[in-house]
Amino acid sequence: MALFHQSAPTPLAGLLSGIGHPLLGPDHLVFLLALGLVGLRQSGRWLLALLATGLTASGLGLALPGLPAAEALVALSLVVVGLVLVERLPRWLLLPAFALHGYVLSASVLGWEATPVAFYLLGLLVSQGALLLVSLWLVRRWAERCTPARLRLCAGLLIGIGGAFAWTSLVP
Repeated sequence: MALFHQSAPTPLAGLLSGIGHPLLGPDHLVFLLALGLVGLRQSGRWLLALLATGLTASGLGLALPGLPAAEALVALSLVVVGLVLVERLPRWLLLPAFALHGYVLSASVLGWEATPVAFYLLGLLVSQGALLLVSLWLVRRWAERCTPARLRLCAGLLIGIGGAFAWTSLVP
């Protein structure tokens, strides 16, 4: 859903929609915040790779829309983050998971003119980058007190939330 949806979106509407979109989808927001937990073990370049992957996938979503069950796959990305946290899956799987988020986030601007779409993508990049940085900052402060049991609990919560979101997107 795009903020300020209208028949002829403006660049400002595109920018504001891009900034707000990741904040309005709980699965996207939880995913971005959960990546901070994984980011504790990564370099700063990892964040840039995620953002580039998401932006590229958003472009792909504009060019080739209609991936079946995309929302369910996005929800399952929370399961992937949880399994990466407990080292049951490799971290590189987060790149395609982030790509799925970028792909799905492009659906709200299909049919828009090029300039508002470009500003939407800029807004997405700013919003996602800021959320990832805030998440890393918060998690680094929390990590000092984080025990392996708490990390497993967080992973379990992510797996449960991801499964619940996937269930609701697949079962009417």
